[in-house]
Amino acid sequence: MSLIRIHEVGPRDGLQAEQAVVPTEKKLDWIRRVAGSGVDIVQVGSFVRGDKLPQMGDTDELFRILMKESHRAVLSGLVLNEKGLERALEVGVPLVCMGVSASETHSRKNTGMGTEEATGRIIAMALEAESSGRHVQVSVQSAFGCGFEGAISEDRVMSIVVAYLEAGLTNISLADTAGHAYPEQVRRYVRKVLELESGTEITAHIHNTYGLGMASVYAAMEAGAMAIETSFGGLGGCPFTRMAAGNVATEDLVHGLQRAGMRRDIDLDALIAVSREVAGHMGRELPGSVYRTGPIPDKVKA
Repeated sequence: MSLIRIHEVGPRDGLQAEQAVVPTEKKLDWIRRVAGSGVDIVQVGSFVRGDKLPQMGDTDELFRILMKESHRAVLSGLVLNEKGLERALEVGVPLVCMGVSASETHSRKNTGMGTEEATGRIIAMALEAESSGRHVQVSVQSAFGCGFEGAISEDRVMSIVVAYLEAGLTNISLADTAGHAYPEQVRRYVRKVLELESGTEITAHIHNTYGLGMASVYAAMEAGAMAIETSFGGLGGCPFTRMAAGNVATEDLVHGLQRAGMRRDIDLDALIAVSREVAGHMGRELPGSVYRTGPIPDKVKA
């Protein structure tokens, strides 16, 4: 757990469900500051149609600007289809993220494709991205349950994982799109993937819809997940699921890790400052805790 990586997805997953579009300059400021805080990866946006998801309409522009700069963090971008991948490759995205929903209903609402078709196309896209010299992360969305269908078969989830592994894709995210995950389930799934291929780099993307987000994150880390996807202030949620709810807050997770002596290389104060600005811009409190309470002091008074 001391080596756990933090993948900040606030600029993408955090903003995609918002009604108001955040100005590009404001996004750039938040991304630069989070990328400079010491987190490992920052997800800048998703390559989707701007008329479908206006909040992501400036993703290409953001990358064109950011790729001319030097950043401590790796920058990632989400693609859903071949056109999105073409755009991502054109602007030089270093880490291309893509995935398949284990829920047939969610898959069709999110991408217009069923799970079987999406699996074949995503694997082909991932291999194309790798052949272009990009790092790739593939995910299983709705891995722990679906807001439309309810429980999702573990066998169905693992069949997608097996398809990835057979294609040589070993950077895999298990995504809790609907927030149905609970710790025992997360622990079991992470261990199951590692049994299939011990060298798999597992990321856990956990939502906090029903209050079990942080507990599930710790279960994932304890079971062997190497990275966690979080969002500033706990903002976010998939707009194509039945009940969109926030992610685990980046600063909450970093605060917990630092209390245990881990990831002290990350500037927690910088993360808190960004989350406070995001909350101010949105005009409301965000789901996270530490940006409101402040961190617990390290030193005990004599």
